[in-house]
Amino acid sequence: MTSATQFDNVSVVKLSNTYFDGKCVSHTVLFSDGSRKTLGVIFPASLNFSTQAPEKMEVTRGRCRIRLAGEDAWREYGAGQTFGVPGNSSFDIEVVETLDYVCHYG
Repeated sequence: MTSATQFDNVSVVKLSNTYFDGKCVSHTVLFSDGSRKTLGVIFPASLNFSTQAPEKMEVTRGRCRIRLAGEDAWREYGAGQTFGVPGNSSFDIEVVETLDYVCHYG
């Protein structure tokens, strides 16, 4: 994870990834080493996301509560915090305040 406020020397896919009728919008960022991340915004809502690869979600602004698949407990996260989600899994998210995030894959 990085605390940098920007990514340098990257390519950005111009077409957005839009989910849940526009409640979640992100853009894919491609790095020279072949890795990728997404930068996005989730507006206040209760949603369920599925994962293929493991993900680390870095909250850069806002607040949310998440519950991983198979767990009963909700955990709250805010700016400067991260949470992990296993691959081939899912998580519920309740966005309390509009959420800016970076999703790190792998």
